[in-house]
Amino acid sequence: MEREALLIIDMSNDFVADNGNLTVGKKAQDIVPAIIEFASECLTQGKVVAVCMDGHEENDPHFELWPSHNVKGTWGQQLFGELQTWYEQNKHNPNVIYIEKPEYDAFFQTNLDEELKERGVKMVHLAGVCTDICTFLTAYGAYARGYKTVAHRNKMATFTDHHDTFIDHMKNIFKTTVI
Repeated sequence: MEREALLIIDMSNDFVADNGNLTVGKKAQDIVPAIIEFASECLTQGKVVAVCMDGHEENDPHFELWPSHNVKGTWGQQLFGELQTWYEQNKHNPNVIYIEKPEYDAFFQTNLDEELKERGVKMVHLAGVCTDICTFLTAYGAYARGYKTVAHRNKMATFTDHHDTFIDHMKNIFKTTVI
């Protein structure tokens, strides 16, 4: 049976909250209700929901490029607001998985591909932050592993002005369907 999955990418306090260390801010906060609604619909329809979250050590070399963020076990790494509530309510559902990722691409050095293949997933829906970094590179990771990809324009955000450009790149380069 071919299944679909929603990948919720990096919707942490550090990326979404006003006082997050690397926040997208209001643009990310505005997409939270749409992500929660879609995640709930996915579970109702028997789809998989994967929370894909940056997870860094305190002295991660990644922080030479970016401010410290999503340090494992901190408030900054927790899902933002109502997303955390949604996750707590649904985390025991066998169709909900949590993937801690060391890099931008949620497939790189994680078991996401194995988890999705084990569940018969052939198509992934992308939501979260940042459109031009982690969601874009996760779209590539999915494409490179043979998944069909769907980008949800109203469920992604970034702190740059490249949101639409990178969604167009997903469409043109990875043949992503854009909704």
